[in-house]
Amino acid sequence: MSATRVPTGPAAGSAQAKVRRLVVFVLLFALVVIAANGLSGLLERLLRSGQVLAGEGVAGLALSLAFTLIGGPLAALLWWFVWRRLDEEAERAATSWGLYVAAVYTISLILFVTSLLAMAASFIADANPEWRSPLSVGLVWALVWVWHRWMWRHRARSPLELANVPAVIGTYFGLGVGVGAAVTAFGGLLDVAIRGSMELTSTVDPWWQSTLQDLVWAAGGGLVWWWHWVRGGARRLRGGFADVGLVVVGVLAAGLLALGGAGTVLFVLLRLAFDRQDALMELLAPLGVAIASAAVGSLVWRYYRTIAVSRAERTRQAGALVTSGVALAAAATGVGVIVNAALSIAVSPLAGGNARTLLLGGISSLAVGGCVWWLAWRPARQHRLEGAVPLGRRVYLIAVFGLSAVVALIALLVVGYRVFEYFLGDVTGGSLVDRIRAPLGLLVATGLAAGYHFAVWRQDRSRPAAAGLGRKRTIGHVILVAGPDPEPLRRALEELTGAAVTVWIRDDIAVPVPAAAVPAAGVPDAGAPGVGLSEAGVSAGDPGGRLAEALAGVSAKRVLVITGPGGSVDVIPLRG
Repeated sequence: MSATRVPTGPAAGSAQAKVRRLVVFVLLFALVVIAANGLSGLLERLLRSGQVLAGEGVAGLALSLAFTLIGGPLAALLWWFVWRRLDEEAERAATSWGLYVAAVYTISLILFVTSLLAMAASFIADANPEWRSPLSVGLVWALVWVWHRWMWRHRARSPLELANVPAVIGTYFGLGVGVGAAVTAFGGLLDVAIRGSMELTSTVDPWWQSTLQDLVWAAGGGLVWWWHWVRGGARRLRGGFADVGLVVVGVLAAGLLALGGAGTVLFVLLRLAFDRQDALMELLAPLGVAIASAAVGSLVWRYYRTIAVSRAERTRQAGALVTSGVALAAAATGVGVIVNAALSIAVSPLAGGNARTLLLGGISSLAVGGCVWWLAWRPARQHRLEGAVPLGRRVYLIAVFGLSAVVALIALLVVGYRVFEYFLGDVTGGSLVDRIRAPLGLLVATGLAAGYHFAVWRQDRSRPAAAGLGRKRTIGHVILVAGPDPEPLRRALEELTGAAVTVWIRDDIAVPVPAAAVPAAGVPDAGAPGVGLSEAGVSAGDPGGRLAEALAGVSAKRVLVITGPGGSVDVIPLRG
């Protein structure tokens, strides 16, 4: 290993350098946006054939010219100044550089995709579509996106910090657009199949036009998702922002969509069986979109939960806990609504039309949310948990208990206010139960959730407080530099140290070293930092045992683990 180069001049990460970079990149961001807006305005006017260029929009033309002819050259000049300095490691590793690339990449992607999809969809519905404005905006911002994608992927000057943010944001932006449009298109088709086209004959446009428009948006969103997730390699990203996006969008948002759709489907079916007070067409109105939401949301939810299983233990646990939390919220909402409806029926049993509808809504929410919560949380297994309590579980229990307690307290205050208002004020109309039934239902639901999770938390306190309590954690974060197949080493490091592991792939190793090429000699002493284990053979055999020997006695906030050809590994503690 070559010695670490220590800068002798002013610190590259000094306050002055950080402020200078921040000002430069904020200014560059503003100039790029200004120039792009001006150029799109000029292109739109150029595309308007048969119209006077300056016409009644002289002010707009002047603004576009100023933005393009002043902002454009200034943006190019400032970019050239920035680009020349990016051959320095400190400039390339600056957070502001990664933040700038991620911000402009995201904005340009959203603007050019939505503009071009809107233009494509307009050709389906309108006989004379207005395509010039979206085309001009889409083309200009597509050029900006291509430019910043080239910088993002540049081998020598791409950002080192926040390097995965554009891929993750692009993935879930495309997923959101595609899923939303797919639900709308599928829901429209189901709505026509369920209710027929009786209510649609009075409209000017036939029903299939809106469905085709939604399919255009769904195809465009799916293409953006595939471009980043599959072709761009976002599915291979591990840790940090990539895992956060997977859990928040792929599990949480998709779970909410699926549960909401399934609950609505059950609600409509219950109303058809027990609550026929409204017209049949009105009862069936939400069914098509609800089925589409449940189907599409379940597919996305299932796919990303399967992906989460192959990730680190923290990500797997987060996916399961988020699923449990979403289902718990639905079940608790159902309990509150059932209490509300039951009190309403008890107070006025003859006026039970609205109360019956409310009761059926609560039953559907409780049934769907309760079943999913039971499958995700598995209470019997949770109470038989042995050994150390994972940190994520403890955080989840405290968060659910705390949020439930806060909501219960607010509901209790509302109940008290309504009671005092009823007895002290000159209030006419409505009984006391009718006034407090809504907050009382919320109080019962949140009280049950808070009480159960508090009891589980108290039970967990009798167990070891955290994984690895019997051994002291001596490493805070591990940076693993490995070959093309780092997954076994990453998992072994997580189990050994209990710390987060960031993986960097070596560019000078084309293929993993075969097991036969690793000598079977004994392993030398690796307790001291920086000792090369040229015969350790961590890529074959038992990587956990070999890494345990290499990490023995190492204590640092951050540790660099570098694996090389022939099974060599260097363990280097880092300061700061």
